[in-house]
Amino acid sequence: MRVQTAIDDSKFVQAISQNRQTENDLDYLVARLHGRRSRMAEAERLDNLCRIRNLHEFFRTIFPESDIKEVVGFQRQLIDQMVDEFSRFCSHLSGRGTDLLDWMLVRFQVENLKVLIRACLTKAPLEEFKEYLISLPVKFTVNIQELTKAESPADFVHLVPIRLLQEDLEKALEIYNKYPRSFFFEAALDCGYLKGLIEKTVHLSGEDCAFVRPMVFQEADIFNIMLVARGKFYYGLAPDILRQFYVPGTQISRTQFHSMLDEAYLSSSMGRIPHCVFDTDLPQFNREGGSIDVDASVLEGLAWNRFYRLANLAFRQSHMGLAAIVGYTGLRRVELANLIRISEGIRMDIPAETIRAHMIPRIGLEVKHV
Repeated sequence: MRVQTAIDDSKFVQAISQNRQTENDLDYLVARLHGRRSRMAEAERLDNLCRIRNLHEFFRTIFPESDIKEVVGFQRQLIDQMVDEFSRFCSHLSGRGTDLLDWMLVRFQVENLKVLIRACLTKAPLEEFKEYLISLPVKFTVNIQELTKAESPADFVHLVPIRLLQEDLEKALEIYNKYPRSFFFEAALDCGYLKGLIEKTVHLSGEDCAFVRPMVFQEADIFNIMLVARGKFYYGLAPDILRQFYVPGTQISRTQFHSMLDEAYLSSSMGRIPHCVFDTDLPQFNREGGSIDVDASVLEGLAWNRFYRLANLAFRQSHMGLAAIVGYTGLRRVELANLIRISEGIRMDIPAETIRAHMIPRIGLEVKHV
């Protein structure tokens, strides 16, 4: 079975760079992105990809000209392509839009820092984790040699190049000294990144503000929700610890977040979330003997469904450029996550229907908004 997804877009990316002499560079870019959107792995294409049962066939379907043999190599090529694509967008913008798109690339730097902090904590040699590091433009690279030589978590934190990330890492460091888990550093990195992302949207106006800020708020609220759903109800972490990683300024207020942490059950905790964070009614969870059947992945899927809808809305209805580009980046991130899930599902021999059920947007859920 051959499914044309056109994920291998090196020629598309080069075309953007080589055609900057057009009359309106930004309009040209947005037009090209609409062409790329039409070839994304969505809807029926996504269904067909989920039915593939052989990794080699799946790799060749996505990258016809590559000879990828392992899941790690496949996922790396997906991410490398996305970074290359996103890093070229700023050449078509100026002003605050550039700052926002630049910060979105910091997300990949954050993922590298997560890998490096785990290596620091476990004293693993560079060779064991190097393949998991993302190749980034020079502007977003970190000093891997220095970070891998850090003798302690405190030394590592002081070497992180962005002050906003350092601030939350310092909170994590205090907690780690009492409760040694890498989770706190990873949560701190996400928290710092999302605070910065919200900050970059403060001065947006008009159409850009109307479309971009809801997307950014939704991403931050997914993080806040998972702090509660996974942090408290799965890992059993104390509410006072989790409160320190709350991302403010979104649809979930600090008071609501604290109330969520104070609830005894996940279902009642999620009942504290404003309705605007989900597009569907929350599922009912089963309680037995005073406990609750926790399924954080369902909540996460519902929240990402809304993110997908907001990204699609920004991409389809924006006419000024920046919001369309940000919407596109959201759609591409969802596509990337879906393709990675499929590769892992095939590797683990998970049934096709189960793989499809975990794609974004989730199927079989009633959506209130269009």
